[in-house]
Amino acid sequence: MKIVRRIAELEHAPATGLVPTMAALHAGHRALFRAARAENDVVVASLFVNPAQFDEQSDLSAYPRDEARDAEIAELEGVDVLFAPSVDELYPPGFGTWVDVEETGAEGRSRPGHFRGVATICLKLFNLVRPERAYFGQKDAQQSAVLRRLVRDLNVPVQIRVLPTVRDDDGLALSSRNARLSAEERVRARALPRALQTAAGADDPVAAASTALGDLRPDYVELVELGDATVLAAAVRVGPTRLIDNVLLKGAIS
Repeated sequence: MKIVRRIAELEHAPATGLVPTMAALHAGHRALFRAARAENDVVVASLFVNPAQFDEQSDLSAYPRDEARDAEIAELEGVDVLFAPSVDELYPPGFGTWVDVEETGAEGRSRPGHFRGVATICLKLFNLVRPERAYFGQKDAQQSAVLRRLVRDLNVPVQIRVLPTVRDDDGLALSSRNARLSAEERVRARALPRALQTAAGADDPVAAASTALGDLRPDYVELVELGDATVLAAAVRVGPTRLIDNVLLKGAIS
């Protein structure tokens, strides 16, 4: 595996799959790498903690970083190129062009500016790597919806592939944020996937999930359209940690 830190060192190849990541790799990222490996001749993964998509400086500062560990995981899963640039490489002095996508749903309303950062960095990566496909997890369903709108509206020649959420044995969706949960908070956090699953068959899944969350404080509970699929999505606070999750209600995600 080749580790690239400079834009000038990136090489373009046909049949390339891109897996954008923000480090702290886990089994969910492994699943994305494996899918990209199976569907493309070349797999490029980015390793970049994007400051533009954090709405709280404390959240950015606390984000886990272990490049050596992440590089080992990427190489084991067949990644050909790991693009690990500095902040200045992607946001050089004088940078002032941003991508704003309208109708970003409850997640966008809860985190002003978040999807501007996501859309901008992903468009830069699409332009730099020029992949045929880019891979994301269903846990970030609203992010995937935003990026599908971006590539549609701006005629970006990349297919957005969305893979099912990977979960821990207790049902919690894998996330770098899970490491911040105390043992007691982890037990409480399990109510999030349980509430979504319970509400999936209800006549009013939003109301049912809101009730089933119990003492967890939701930022939102809403339905999200993702292509031909509909998911029930929620964000909650467990102590100081914000978690998101969703379940498929109808259709198929790909």
